[in-house]
Amino acid sequence: MSRSFFLAGAAAPCLLLAFPTAAQVRGTDTTDDRTDATIVVTGQRDPLKLDDQAQASSRLGLSIRETPASVEVLTQDDLQVRGLRTARETFNDVVGAIAGNVPGNPAVVSLRGFAGNTVSILQDGVRVSASTVVQRDSNNWHYDRVEVLKGPASVLYGEGALAGVINKVTRKPVLGERHLDTLLSVGSFDTVFAAGGVNLPVSPTIAVRADASYQRSDSLYDVDNNDTFSAGLTASALWKPSDRLSLLVAVDHFEDRYDATYQGLPLIPGQYALRPSDAVTSANGLVADRALQRRNYNPQGAYSGADETTVRSRLDWSIGSGWTFALDLTGYTAKRAFLLADSQTFVAPTAAFPNGSFRQTYQDFRHDHQFWNARGVIGNDSRIAGLRNRFSLGVEHNDTDFVSLRQTAPTSALPAVDVRNPAVLPLPTGTAIFTAGNVTFDSKLKQTSVFAEDALNLTPKWLLVGGVRWDHMELDRATIQNVTGAVDRNSPTFDPVSWRAGTTWDVTSGLTLYAQYTTAVSPVSSILLASIANSRFRLTKGRAFEAGFKASAWGGRASVTGAAYRIEQKDILTRDPANPALAVQGGRQSSQGVELSAVVSPVKALRLSGGVSYTDAQYDELSELVSGIRIDRSGNRPINVPSTTVNASALYTIADKVTLGGFLRHASAFYTDTANTIRVAGHSVLDASLSFPVAPQATLTLRGRNLTDDFYGEYSGYPTTNVYIGAPRSFEVALATRF
Repeated sequence: MSRSFFLAGAAAPCLLLAFPTAAQVRGTDTTDDRTDATIVVTGQRDPLKLDDQAQASSRLGLSIRETPASVEVLTQDDLQVRGLRTARETFNDVVGAIAGNVPGNPAVVSLRGFAGNTVSILQDGVRVSASTVVQRDSNNWHYDRVEVLKGPASVLYGEGALAGVINKVTRKPVLGERHLDTLLSVGSFDTVFAAGGVNLPVSPTIAVRADASYQRSDSLYDVDNNDTFSAGLTASALWKPSDRLSLLVAVDHFEDRYDATYQGLPLIPGQYALRPSDAVTSANGLVADRALQRRNYNPQGAYSGADETTVRSRLDWSIGSGWTFALDLTGYTAKRAFLLADSQTFVAPTAAFPNGSFRQTYQDFRHDHQFWNARGVIGNDSRIAGLRNRFSLGVEHNDTDFVSLRQTAPTSALPAVDVRNPAVLPLPTGTAIFTAGNVTFDSKLKQTSVFAEDALNLTPKWLLVGGVRWDHMELDRATIQNVTGAVDRNSPTFDPVSWRAGTTWDVTSGLTLYAQYTTAVSPVSSILLASIANSRFRLTKGRAFEAGFKASAWGGRASVTGAAYRIEQKDILTRDPANPALAVQGGRQSSQGVELSAVVSPVKALRLSGGVSYTDAQYDELSELVSGIRIDRSGNRPINVPSTTVNASALYTIADKVTLGGFLRHASAFYTDTANTIRVAGHSVLDASLSFPVAPQATLTLRGRNLTDDFYGEYSGYPTTNVYIGAPRSFEVALATRF
């Protein structure tokens, strides 16, 4: 299927939508997974759903309005209306966040001034490991909703949740319903997506659901030799013999593969660029050459891929007299591989390479990952001295067995490649080439946690919320030198305590003010992938202050939330002033900012939504070793942190049938290095859609992405001189059905 077919067939209707108008699927309760095929705008009360519950924010059953923190929820309806196909696209649409597809960490997130393993990714409330280890750019079809709890959340989920938590909640069976949903789309870059889900009642007390998805593309970034594949299969069964007891059993399987892994666009000296752009500027004259946008320098056969399966169960029992009990059991296994050219070093033109060349390192990384988790929580909702009090107490234990082969070859292992016309090189063979590194990390992590939460209504309008968590973590870590057989071992233990205290106050009907103080802990790097030296460091500590409001107004046709926050992290790695060659803990990083989100439906046919964030982030104390010299980085902005982000959409329905949609996403400039010498310019991306029914149970959507064909940096890569360039203008046609 050729690109020209889609450009010709989809351009005409999509280009008519170049200004922000827009659309939405009929609103549904986030507690079920029904998605109507017909896309219309309807009026609804509390469009931000402030009175709904978010699983990620508390185990007390608090509504979003009662939670003293910023909570954002994207339902399956939102994902489909906005055309968000994958985890990366979804995270990019969160207010205050940007995301990128770094091969070893697809859909890595930057949120509130922090990135990487400081943002925890959950699936159905369970954290398997640091997001830098487990997160993949999975298909969104399988999720009923994506919940984002912003700010430190170690009190709920343990280490690593300094900047926030993203919880992907899978679709689940609904009793008494029989329906089939499908979605099929085709688009630019020979991209095809197909998905379907079926919900079947087996009896009045049993229902089952199964969902499958498949996506393939020549490249989601329109890059050479970058075939992309992702698939998912999720299935679950719900048994609910009474209103007081339910049991859910589920299995989730996801696969993905990115051939000749895209490492981002390498920057080159400006004097050698054919089409130099202002997308990236640097102190030493490196630029992003638009003529190289589609080039891929990885060897033939290089790839990034994962194969992961989760089996889980959830028992909910309402014991009586306000008492409840919940038991979660989870088992997870995954295999991942990253075979890629890790970086490209530019070499000036020579007789052999008149266009200039790149010398590359080569990496072969493998993960063999097993994990199981058991969590029991007992809760009570009753009155103390006439005051409503909600309380929960839980115990959690998990075991992780993680083996990672990590082999690195120097630049001499791969032939140089031409900058303009890179020859497709074969993968290196044999292990003798891995002279820069050839080790196996063998990590076993056992963690036992005890946690408690409480929410006390001092008055019907004034709520106090508190929580505390203690984690006991035992790490058994071995680094094995595969050539010599030498083994270096370390077995540290960590016993962090995290807590939070907050309050909400219903000032008037529809307006709630809140404030909270929270603490969090995070390792200096991922615990499972930390070097022996790093695993000997203590956990970093973080704390945050946040205050804000949540409001519904205009007869329920408008909802607005706002927050101001400050997050501080200390004990990050820095250089010893007395001995710059020595890495020590003592660095500090912080961010402070404001966020505002709003949804307004001034008339039944029109829905306007948007969010804006401003983040002032910096390294308060940080020094690095450069060519043997200690350099102070204090006051610099952290990597991949824009100061401003804006998301906006407008959805307008004509005659309850045809819906026009426009979507704007903006991020300001950010840096790829701690020295702040490589600056990625800000960008604004405009998408648009046109949806209309083609049958009683089917809706056709025409969608255009990046309609202005903006050439922009999306995220920085592994080396600071590689930048991921956003996908160029593209189009697609999608058919959604429901029977």
